[in-house]
This record gives sequence, structure tokens and C-alpha cells, in this order.
Amino acid sequence: MNWESLYSPRRTGEAENKIRNTDQTRNSYMRDYDRIIFSSAFRRLQNKTQVFPLPGPVFVHNRLTHSLEVASVGRSLGKMAGEKIASKYPGSSNDFIEFYRHELAYVIASACLAHDIGNPPFGHSGEDAIRAFFTSLDEKSLTRIQAELTENQLLDFQKFEGNSNALRTLTHNFDEPEDGGYRLTFTSLASIVKYPCTSQKGFHKGKGIHAKKSGFFDSEISTYRAIAKALKIPEREENVFARHPFVYLVEAADDICYRVIDLEDAHRLGIISLEKFKSLLLPFFENTSEYNARQKVEDKLLRINDANQQAQFIRANWIGLMVNKMADIFVANEEALLEGTLERDLLSCLPEDQCRLIKAINTFSYNHIYNHKAVVEIELSGFHIIGALLKDFIHAVLHPEEAKSEKLLLLIPRQFPIDCSGSNGLYNNLQSVVDFIAGMTDLFAIDLYQKISGINISRFG
Repeated sequence: MNWESLYSPRRTGEAENKIRNTDQTRNSYMRDYDRIIFSSAFRRLQNKTQVFPLPGPVFVHNRLTHSLEVASVGRSLGKMAGEKIASKYPGSSNDFIEFYRHELAYVIASACLAHDIGNPPFGHSGEDAIRAFFTSLDEKSLTRIQAELTENQLLDFQKFEGNSNALRTLTHNFDEPEDGGYRLTFTSLASIVKYPCTSQKGFHKGKGIHAKKSGFFDSEISTYRAIAKALKIPEREENVFARHPFVYLVEAADDICYRVIDLEDAHRLGIISLEKFKSLLLPFFENTSEYNARQKVEDKLLRINDANQQAQFIRANWIGLMVNKMADIFVANEEALLEGTLERDLLSCLPEDQCRLIKAINTFSYNHIYNHKAVVEIELSGFHIIGALLKDFIHAVLHPEEAKSEKLLLLIPRQFPIDCSGSNGLYNNLQSVVDFIAGMTDLFAIDLYQKISGINISRFG
């Protein structure tokens, strides 16, 4: 790969020879950002669990606020990395310099904004619930599905992945006459696909970071192939591609945010103490530059009275510190990035002593935050609710002749077309059900579950 071919204003659903955007006010990648932020799929993230559920009077992060913050960090990362690339190749074309100096920041911000847009309700347990449902089907249903789906298509459900669903959400037309979905640029879309391989070829950690999970469903293979061809992303083996270098910046922005923000939310909720928060983050400021050296940070903390304000101050400084480090690491690994051989995320490229500090955050968060009682309770509830919805709607697709099935299918909006006559294909019908459920907010899923289960009929209408 080379920096010159890794960007293009071409959009999904557009002809290759279409005249490009000539708007001097909003470049193509600003338009990507705007299209995402005004979309209904993005708005629904405001009621999708990030980690902590419905906290009551204490406001913590949901998927939407998390995505906005990741986009902010990603914009800074893109700006810094782009400036370094443009400065390193001063003799390049005006288009090259313009993109890396001024436009890359919007690419990374757009991709960060959309990185969680394919995640189902109830956090990662939503993904687990979809996988569990399709891996524990009764023998009759499984036999029917296996007879009509390819192995890769079945694995799209049995190994359902929010990353793959993000690409589908952004590019599928959902029963609209024009192709291309949101019609985002190939550049922004490629920057979202962390695991550029199919379900069948993914989930093999031994193959490297690019095949740790999956990045596109069977239905989006041709879409990603078109992106890869246009941006000259090499195919390592059939349906397994090298990572686009910009993915590492999007991933780093997400990694930075969730590590510190989850700790800050836990502190706000009284799950961890301020002293523990400090002990996990302040060591990063050892041996740093004068303006954010540990002693200066601690001196400033002494002048802040409120505990939450102290946590915010540490968080802001830590993010700034890590953004600078990640931009430097990105450029330092230029050769491996362009060869598609960097098999670690940027955070893992930190010096060994700081990798140990990151590991300490990971271990503490897993033990005391992600397995906290409130988190586990909402995960179990979501697991049950999504499983129950899938059971009813998938049964309706497989047995449309039943009276209840006919009624259930009427509840699925037209944008998720289901045709049980056989012309639509079982794979497409199953995808429509999963599209419908994965796109729900937490509260919508709860409400629909209660209605069709007869738990709360007073809320009908």
C-alpha cells in the first residue's frame, strides 16, 4: 500500500466516473461526518448501553456520547498523524498535501463517529445473545437453515459481529430504490473495518489482528471488494484483506476513550475511589514533558476541590498525553502499516513499562467494572430479551403459515423486507430480522418484548 492510493472521495452507490464534490466549504469527508451524525441509526445510540445501564440521577456514557468523544479524539489523532505524513513528503502533489494536512482528520472523526453504529442493544451481551441463539437452534430449525445457507452465511449469525454490522448499516439500502446506503466515501468506510475478512475466515487469532473477528457479512463481500480495489488494499487470501492503515487511528481513539472513560464513569457511580483512579492513571505522567509532568499534574489537583473535577482533569490530560504518543507511534510504524504487517494495535506499541500500566487498567476494569453487579444484571436481561425476540421472529420466518407468525411479521417495518414465498431467500429474511433487532434501542427492545410477551399490554398504542 502507499499513502497516495489510500484515499478517494468515491462513494458507495456512485458510478466510478461521477464528478467529484467541488464544494469548497465542506469537503467529501466533512459530508461523511454530517451524514452519519444526522442519521437515525446514530441517534439511536443515545439509548444503547455502553457499559453502565440506566443509572438514574448520575449521567454516565451511552453509545452516542462515547462515539462523540471517540470522534473528538480521532479528529486530533488524524490531524497530528496527517501533519506528520504531509511534512515527511513535502514534494508530493497538492492533492496529497491537502488530504493529509486538512482532510484526514475528518476521515478519522467520521469513522470514529460510526464505529459502534452496528452494535445491538445492551452492550456486548447483545452480540453474545444473537450468537447464542443461532448456535443453540433446535435440530429441525438448524437443518432447515443449513440446507438453504452457505457455511459463511450461517456463520454471519452464529458469530454475529457488530463491526460487520456497522458496514452493513452504513452501506445497505434497506428497501430503498438507490444503492449505497448512506453513500459514504470509500476512505471513511475502509477506516471502520477493523477485521477485513468474512465470518468464515475470521475469528482466528493466530492469523493476526486483521482476522481476530470479522469485518463484513456475506452480503457485503462485493461492497468491501470494491472499496479494497479502489484503495489498493491487498487481499492476503480469498476474502481476507490487509488492514487499511487508517483503521489503527480509529482503533486507537476508541482504545484511549473507553479505558479512561469507563474508569471515570465507575468513579462517578461510586464503584471505585478517586485514589484508585489516580493510582491507575498518574503513573503515565512519569518522565513526560514539563507541561504535563506528574508533579505538575498533582500540584494542579491540589487546587481542585471537587473529586469529580479532579477525575475530569486527570482524564483530559491523560487523553492528550496518549494522543501525542499514538500519533508518534503511527508514523514510526509507517513501513509495517503500508506493508500490512503490523499485528498489534497502536496502544500495544507503547514502551514496555507503559504497556504494563495499560494491562493493569485492563485487569482492574475487567474484574471491578465489567463484572460489576449492575453491568452483569443488564447483560443478563439483554441476553434474555434479545433471545426471546429472536425466538419469536425467527420462528415466524420459518413458519409463516402459523396465525401468530402472520401477526409478528406485521410488526417488522417495511425497511426490513421479508418475503416468505421463497423469492427473497432465507438468508435475506434472517438478516432482515437481525437488522430489525440489532437496530433497536435498549428501551424499544424492552418495550416490544413486554408487549409481545403480554407482560404490559397497557402500553399498547
